[in-house]
Amino acid sequence: MSRISVLNLLNVPAESQAFVEKSQASNGFLPNLIGVLAHAPAALETYMKVGAINASTSLTLTEREVVQLAAAQGHGCDFCLAGHGAVMMKKAGAPRSVVQALQTGAESGDARLDAVAAFTRSVIATRGAVSDADYQAFLAHGYGPRQALEIVLGVSLATLCNFANNLGETEVNAELRPYLPHRA
Repeated sequence: MSRISVLNLLNVPAESQAFVEKSQASNGFLPNLIGVLAHAPAALETYMKVGAINASTSLTLTEREVVQLAAAQGHGCDFCLAGHGAVMMKKAGAPRSVVQALQTGAESGDARLDAVAAFTRSVIATRGAVSDADYQAFLAHGYGPRQALEIVLGVSLATLCNFANNLGETEVNAELRPYLPHRA
């Protein structure tokens, strides 16, 4: 059970109502993250708006999801590991083996995706003060300053979600549990 109650369409603050309705319609169910964030309408609005901005970057859907998985893995957020694992498999068409590797911090076998994951982990670990070697390794895979800064944007979005879920001890929805990483 979540530490912070999961609100729904019947009990959300009025300021959260439209965002909750949009999320439920888009997903076919209400992700518990949305129900937790709904307690703070400004946090929910930030999540929705920054998520839309993040979706408009030059990074592909798969690359954006790699950022989210690397952040969730580093921040210990099972909810986001499951949710972004589902997006990678269902919407981006990534094989389970690639998603599983990324969820556990292992190499995926795709050099560009692994470069995004490694750079994301470096951005988080150094709070953006990545080493020249890490930055050059990222650039060597065909990325540039734009994509590096877009990863910082993705990390900011992930941090909001990961930390909210960790604070709320948000339970993973039944619809997302099949996408949790398999741990040894």
